[in-house]
Amino acid sequence: MTLALEFDFEVVTRFLFNSQIWHGARVTLQVAVLAQIIGVALGGGFALLRISRNPFAKVFSGFYVWFFRGTPALLQLFILYFGIPQLFNDQTLTNELTKYRAAIIAFGINEGAYMTEIVRAGILSVEAGQMDAAKSLGMTQMQAMRRVILPQALRVVVPPTGNEFIAMLKNTSIASAIGLVELLQASRLIYAVNFKIMELLVVAAIWYLAFVTIFSVLQAELERALAIGERERPETLFSRVIAIMGGRRGI
Repeated sequence: MTLALEFDFEVVTRFLFNSQIWHGARVTLQVAVLAQIIGVALGGGFALLRISRNPFAKVFSGFYVWFFRGTPALLQLFILYFGIPQLFNDQTLTNELTKYRAAIIAFGINEGAYMTEIVRAGILSVEAGQMDAAKSLGMTQMQAMRRVILPQALRVVVPPTGNEFIAMLKNTSIASAIGLVELLQASRLIYAVNFKIMELLVVAAIWYLAFVTIFSVLQAELERALAIGERERPETLFSRVIAIMGGRRGI
């Protein structure tokens, strides 16, 4: 039995920059970036609630993380796009909640649950005395968090955030389940007509790999910049306050 390889490289080159593929690639990138921005914003806010002393805030943020990490992103997308409009039976809501918007919102809320734990881990990685040191200099808790804790937490937060964004970029293909024409769906629509299945899947793979490579390089450069900044920082705020207090006491 002889197997014949039926793969047309000319189809790959012809459709690589096809307008439909290009449109799908742009939608994929837009959904991933906007959803990640929402996820980072939600993650930062809920991380602060997770470490607060308010029991209601802890329970609320804990439930958010538990639910959105514990259920599939596809299920959340279906709930948002199909379930909620049907639940409220509101035609206006149905019209306003387009496939594009539903994908961004669903992926953003889902990402926020993961970012909550990433940001929380970053905050907890900072030396405990940093907050007390900042307060001894007259800062409020929010000022200390914004000016002292979060900048130091960045070096812990950035690597997993970059990995989450890369995962988000690939997971946007799930949005094809509600009919959003992103990169993979664009490829599927084309090969449904010309039956060049493998060639169009390779086209989609090339675009995904290009996006992931570009953002991986950017992530590596950002991590390198943060590492250099960390090495060049001569002392922590905590050690500076100790030195000041010691000088005042004549130590």
